[in-house]
Amino acid sequence: MAILTRAGRTLFAQTIAQTPIYLAWGRGASQWQTPSAEPINATELADPIGYRKAKKVGYCYPDDQGDILIQGGRFSLSTQPTQHVYCEFSFDFTDGAGETVRELGLMSGTQANADLPDGLVYLTPEQVASSGTLLLLEHRAPLIREQGVRESFEFVVSF
Repeated sequence: MAILTRAGRTLFAQTIAQTPIYLAWGRGASQWQTPSAEPINATELADPIGYRKAKKVGYCYPDDQGDILIQGGRFSLSTQPTQHVYCEFSFDFTDGAGETVRELGLMSGTQANADLPDGLVYLTPEQVASSGTLLLLEHRAPLIREQGVRESFEFVVSF
């Protein structure tokens, strides 16, 4: 039986890290009262609200003393490519204000409409030409977006 080597996994991580990475958040399905199971065959969010470009993308490695604390482990940043891609997102106060967020999706390769100015870091669904590839999907307890709160999220995707 063949295996995917660490070098191969690192190559996948490098390829993903070089694409535009966005965090999409959405309303989910209106009937969701509690988070539903995430379908492995999902390709998009059920009802997207917007897409925020990653503030930081880098490599990391498992480290019990690391500064990156996510559900499932601790990591430290690496100056060298690894098989773990770290992504940090910070939404602005007005992004999705008044919405109820029930799902998050880490997207690789999101593209804005060609007629939009360069440098936009938050896109509404109407401003997205291609949402990209859904790498990670999380259904969550409802989060009410308040204008006075800046939401931040961190993810580590391991290959």
